[in-house]
Amino acid sequence: MFASSLLLLLLKTWSYVGCNPTIGDVVVDRYSIPKLCPREVKSGDYVRYHYNVTFQDGKTFDSSYERGAASVGQTGQGRLIAGIDKGILGMCVNEKRKVTVPPHLAYGSLGAGDVVPPDSTLVFDLMLLDMWNKADLVVTETVSSPRDCKRSVKRTDFVRYHFNGTLLDGTPFDSSYNKGQTHDSLVGEGWLIKGMDEGILGMCVGETRNIIIPPFLAYGEKGSGKEIPSQATLVFNVLLADLHNPKDDITVENQVVPELCARKSVAGDYMRYHYNGTFLNGVTFDTSYQRNNTYNTYIGLGYVISGMDKGLQGVCIGERRRVTLPPHMAYGEQGAGKDIPGSAVLVFDIHVIDFHNPKDSVEVHVTHKPEVCNLTSDVDDLIHYHYNCSLLDGTRLFSSSDYDNLQDTVLGADKVIDGLDEGLRGMCVGERRTVIIPPHLGHGEKGATGVPGSAVLHFELELMDLQKGVPEGYLFVWVEDAPLELFQAMDINQNGEVPIEEFGEFIMLQVAEGKGRMKPGVDPEEIIADMFRNQDRNKDGVIVAEELKLKVEEDKERMHEEL
Repeated sequence: MFASSLLLLLLKTWSYVGCNPTIGDVVVDRYSIPKLCPREVKSGDYVRYHYNVTFQDGKTFDSSYERGAASVGQTGQGRLIAGIDKGILGMCVNEKRKVTVPPHLAYGSLGAGDVVPPDSTLVFDLMLLDMWNKADLVVTETVSSPRDCKRSVKRTDFVRYHFNGTLLDGTPFDSSYNKGQTHDSLVGEGWLIKGMDEGILGMCVGETRNIIIPPFLAYGEKGSGKEIPSQATLVFNVLLADLHNPKDDITVENQVVPELCARKSVAGDYMRYHYNGTFLNGVTFDTSYQRNNTYNTYIGLGYVISGMDKGLQGVCIGERRRVTLPPHMAYGEQGAGKDIPGSAVLVFDIHVIDFHNPKDSVEVHVTHKPEVCNLTSDVDDLIHYHYNCSLLDGTRLFSSSDYDNLQDTVLGADKVIDGLDEGLRGMCVGERRTVIIPPHLGHGEKGATGVPGSAVLHFELELMDLQKGVPEGYLFVWVEDAPLELFQAMDINQNGEVPIEEFGEFIMLQVAEGKGRMKPGVDPEEIIADMFRNQDRNKDGVIVAEELKLKVEEDKERMHEEL
């Protein structure tokens, strides 16, 4: 009965008091006072406290400790015995005091049943655990805040935060740090206790705040589990880790766009980009730079998270931008592995290295063309050229200046990558051009030594020399019509036989006079020897009229036989 009448209370401003007062015949011994006392008990406050009560001879007749539950009540309303109502005033949380109550301020001449005899002086040993008032508000104190706060918590936002939770006397009851994960919740939708819903409003990501919540805005009379007793004031130290609204879209900022932007990326493009991935608090969860490899993907086709799919469209090659993705456009409530928790906002700082479309062709830009241009390069031609090869971000890969000799190739002979072969066609000697080659016409997804996979290549080309070629399978072609009497023209001494010396002299004369052309890049003596062997059908060392046939005629006969 006595215990049910006792109560405990908390709050309003406190002051440090070092004396032991006598309050209307009540003797108070403040034998343990905390160094900090922000608030003292006043009349009308509610209090939660432990007590032992004894007679003057030291005999205990009641104790809240033995029952395992602190006493709760309101001061100044006649609900406590008068001596305690007076003796508890001015107490601080965690203060211990002995209050000696004379009979007329306790149970008087009647006593209390068989427990308290009449005219008994009672000695209460009190420890104040908590105090509050119905007029109390949620109290917040910013401990630290970030320099830059672009957004603060509003109702309907979703937050992720760490916290340490204690009772007003400092007893810990919960901690997100011990659980190794943030507490995640909507704000203002009844997911949190009312005091937290209110106390977290206006916080910035990275801000640390102390929040003191009176019981009627926390768990009230019911408390929560074994850790939070009935009518407990709660103290939270909160660090806001993340913040978004379910209606958020991606945001793009900190853009650095190159002056020249030939085109912007669209859905279906294949992109190579570097990135740093962080949370809103700046903690890095992933970076492509540490792997020294770009991230390569198609965009706008669902190959990456939806926010990134959207954020990578409309960019220029070489552009840098920061893209912030709300969780519903990133990895959602489930997160990703151990590194990305559920409901996390992700921030990507992106550098676009290059992109292309699988339908892209070779881009050719002529930077210089000589005034006189009688011949242009084509398939089967032997050409000599200078080149510089780089990535689209300017990274140098190769250059003909690294070698002692000019680069040479026969166009159409599969000697160079397809895009370069195409880019070298139609050039005049002395012409300069730049050529952009998409990877499917370059080194493809696998790349090559020194060339990353799926890289778009930038070539600077200058054609230095051009030797017109011959079709595949030919060693010599006529530029003009062949003589009507070819054998007679070839048989210089007119003896009816053409040895290799006469044959070679005739072929070289046709080349010298511009009437015929040998395959470039091959030793002329080898060409003449091969041509002679082809015509010397009986292998007797001379060609006679019956043996001599043009390759065109041979090809026609072969096709006729096959049909």
